[in-house]
Amino acid sequence: MDNPAERLAVVTGGTKGIGLSFSWRLVKSGYRVVALYRNDEVSARAAAEKIGDGFVAIRADVSDPRVAAEVSRAVLEDHGTPWALVNNAGRNIDKPFLDITDEDWRQVIDANLSGPFYLTRAFAPAMLAAGGGCVVTVGATTAIRPRLGGVNYCASKAGLLHMTKCLALELAPTIRVNCLIPGMIDTEEMRTRYRTAEPEHLASLLAEIPQGRIGSPDEMAAVLEFLLSDEARYITGQKLIVDGGQFMW
Repeated sequence: MDNPAERLAVVTGGTKGIGLSFSWRLVKSGYRVVALYRNDEVSARAAAEKIGDGFVAIRADVSDPRVAAEVSRAVLEDHGTPWALVNNAGRNIDKPFLDITDEDWRQVIDANLSGPFYLTRAFAPAMLAAGGGCVVTVGATTAIRPRLGGVNYCASKAGLLHMTKCLALELAPTIRVNCLIPGMIDTEEMRTRYRTAEPEHLASLLAEIPQGRIGSPDEMAAVLEFLLSDEARYITGQKLIVDGGQFMW
């Protein structure tokens, strides 16, 4: 990667979970990182203390188109044009289909699909004018294989995957756009959702993963760094699944 210190990355949801690993990895490899977060100020402060120089956290709910436009203008004015936009932030409100309210549907679609659209639309003109850049959306395996109790989440991630491909067509050849899809990655949310501290639950999960283990956020961040690098300059419009082989079928 040439001149990484001159490159800016904007990472949504970049203050905790996989997003924090993204921010950490990119700063350590020379990027300046602006992390956008919705409301968890405690995690944002902790991330800033952990990462230090080269990292700034800004509170912004980019599922609101006005906020997305405002924060993008502020980033462009204060930090410059991003080389990389990582649309990582997401939300789930899991319920049986017949129990999902209009608000449950709207909040998940807005966070997971509309937010990446608004933010990419806001930054793309400056990135095109600058002559290059990358957009990475962070999808989910539920875009490929559905699950019970999450029709809003599954639909949003399936839409995000197809939107990635459309953006790759429209922004080529200047901006590359790819979708990075995590499998079972060791985050607090995954440990709670899948009860991995209980041996029987962990064993049932591992039985579905050919590599026989849970992945780490650092492994996700390593793949992100590759997708943003010049070594990946001929990769666009693709989905890259990091899952230990669980969804090869």
